[in-house]
Amino acid sequence: MDFLSINQQVFIRRSDGRIHQAGIIKLDGSVNKIVTVEWNEGVVTRGKEVPLNTIIKLNPQIYDAPAVIRPSQNNTLVSIPPRPAQAQASGQGPGPKAVMLARQRIATAVMPATAAAVPRTVPESPKDDVVVEIERLRVKRERRRQVHDETRALRQSLKDADPKNPNWEIARMLRMHRMQMTFQPESFASTPTKQHQILVCVRKRPLNRRELNNFEPDVVSVPNRELLVVHEPRKQVNLTKFLEHHNFRFDYTFDDDCSNAQVHERTARPLVRHIFEGGMATCFAYGQTGSGKTHTMGGVFTGKQQNCRDGIYALAAGDVFEYLRHPKYARLGLTVSCSFFELYGTRVYDLLMPGKPQLRVLEDGKQKVQVVGLTEEPVANTDDVLKLLELGNSVRTSGQTSANSKSSRSHAVFQIVLRLPPLGQLHGKFSLIDLAGNERGADNSSSNRLTRLEGAEINKSLLALKECIRALGRQSAHLPFRGSKLTQVLRDSFIGGKKVRTCMIAMISPSLRSVEHTLNTLRYADRVKELTAHALAKGKLPAHDANLAQSNSLPDITNQATQHLECLYCRLGPGGRKSGVLQRGHRQLR
Repeated sequence: MDFLSINQQVFIRRSDGRIHQAGIIKLDGSVNKIVTVEWNEGVVTRGKEVPLNTIIKLNPQIYDAPAVIRPSQNNTLVSIPPRPAQAQASGQGPGPKAVMLARQRIATAVMPATAAAVPRTVPESPKDDVVVEIERLRVKRERRRQVHDETRALRQSLKDADPKNPNWEIARMLRMHRMQMTFQPESFASTPTKQHQILVCVRKRPLNRRELNNFEPDVVSVPNRELLVVHEPRKQVNLTKFLEHHNFRFDYTFDDDCSNAQVHERTARPLVRHIFEGGMATCFAYGQTGSGKTHTMGGVFTGKQQNCRDGIYALAAGDVFEYLRHPKYARLGLTVSCSFFELYGTRVYDLLMPGKPQLRVLEDGKQKVQVVGLTEEPVANTDDVLKLLELGNSVRTSGQTSANSKSSRSHAVFQIVLRLPPLGQLHGKFSLIDLAGNERGADNSSSNRLTRLEGAEINKSLLALKECIRALGRQSAHLPFRGSKLTQVLRDSFIGGKKVRTCMIAMISPSLRSVEHTLNTLRYADRVKELTAHALAKGKLPAHDANLAQSNSLPDITNQATQHLECLYCRLGPGGRKSGVLQRGHRQLR
């Protein structure tokens, strides 16, 4: 404190690490030893209390200055020279020159000591914790800003690379993910034809002109002939976009490059041979409105005109006449007839009769469902079938929806019937069904009342169809075919055990705006397929366990496995129930 004085300028350190000068306004020489300083910042006067130790560390020159008046190396003191004798005798003080000369001598004597004190380095004081934290936050903030600026610049450059695409970010994520995927393209010629009671296939249609003009990305990938991946765009909590990948596996997956002939070769063609063996076959196309069901079943559209020769209807008819000429079936003398009708809501209409009359669906005395008055036109070749298809398609009910300007609002059923002469006994039947497009109620909220009622009836019939397929896959004794007119008409296509085979072609749209419909369609098809998966126990099963491989639903598997354990109990005798392995198995099933 002895070296400091009021109004003296000293160096201080601010809380943010800055060092500058301030004037002393108060000295506290008590135990605390605090120095109060103040300084001006513009028009504002600020102050601070600084510990004496901090003043000493930041101002070493103040405490080194007294060394110049201390004994030098030769033990001599620097002092002002005495006045001249004449001046003392006359009582006059030294003149201005004498005073200036004395001051110069003192400065010359002090300068070496002062110069020696300047080069001294001030020891850096340890920073306060608050100062360190502030510095860390500042560095972190600057780094974050730098990363944000770099990200913004990169995002802008990527956006400029595709300036007209509003979905450029999703398209880029799709490209990056597909670069990491493994694609194994296989030709259908190298894959064997699968013989399942229920065959589930998926066909992906190409993007149409409107979707290409809107720059909608393709969110469906087909790695191979059995796998399919849907890339669903999602958002995190912080609104960061990402892709959620849904994997599905089916018997066959057809990409947008496959033609109707390739689809027919793996789906409908094996069923044609099945009806010549005396069975019942059903092939139906299921999917969203505008996903390509009518294109697949009826034929390729050229503008508003449909070429019926390229559809599965005509291709299956061509296979029927080809098998008729085969020596194995030619000796049977089978006759071929076709019928074409539609189910609109709960009503059935004949598409081959003038005026499209309404028909009744009744059960006869043998508990068989009959469509009363349905027309069966005999056909001799493929051209006759094409004429019937053109006639039926021209009067089929269609309407305009939010997804398709010409949407099929009814289920179209085209049946090819084989009969044995001379009584016309039924030998085989092949039902080809173009289902109406499934729609959500939210998509029809802006439609009129008639469109909403149509959508409700369509979804009701599709739900009943799924329940019937579920019962068929489980080999259930009860078949809920009375749930809708569609399943009631197709009852004979679900009852018959091994004589009945079904093929489902799920049609999906690859566009971004249809991703929810696509996932719903695939989940519907996946539910059908998982009921016909591999058996629970692979390899050879005992004779009494043969029924265990016929069902894969969880309740049936549990009941059948419990029966199997009971059989083992009987084999082991009275002590069988004490077996630890069997007891553990019983507890797991329960």
